[in-house]
Formats: sequence, C-alpha cells, structure tokens
Amino acid sequence: MHVEAAQTGTFRVDVETSDNGGHSPEFWAKRAADRIVQAADTTHPAIRDQANAYKAAIELVVLDHIKRAIKCDRSTVSYLVSEAGHPKLAEHLRRL
Repeated sequence: MHVEAAQTGTFRVDVETSDNGGHSPEFWAKRAADRIVQAADTTHPAIRDQANAYKAAIELVVLDHIKRAIKCDRSTVSYLVSEAGHPKLAEHLRRL
C-alpha cells in the first residue's frame, strides 16, 4: 500500500507497507533509484527523458547488488547455523 507523500519545505515523508513479509529487492531498487535520480516536472522533456533512462539503468544495477547481498547474507547465516550444530536447518536456509 502506498500513502501519498506529505511535503513541507524540504522535508518529505513516503510510507509504503507490505503484506506477508518485507519488501522485495525490486521495491528497494526502485526506491534507491528514485532517491538517486530526480527530475522536476518543469525540466525540459529531453533532459527528463535522459534522467528517466538513467534512473532505469541505476535501478537495474542496484537490484543486481541487492540480490547479490541477499545471497551473501543467506550464505553467511547458513554457515553460522551449521557451525552452531544445525546442519539440516542450515541446508534449508541455503535453499531459500
């Protein structure tokens, strides 16, 4: 669920919720790209189009890195669980 942003001066608040777990990597990649690249509605259309194309490229790069970080963290957690004496649980975690 997305709640329209409240904005006063330079302070802005966005709220988004999710059901049945946290937000997806795609959500976070889009959120990061939106924060990294911004173009005002009053920007010349050609420049705005370039900014939007750049934003889409940034989103893909961020998404790839988020997915790699998730795999790395899952591998670390799986290893630690296995070292703690729970190899079956570690294997289940690794397969997620």
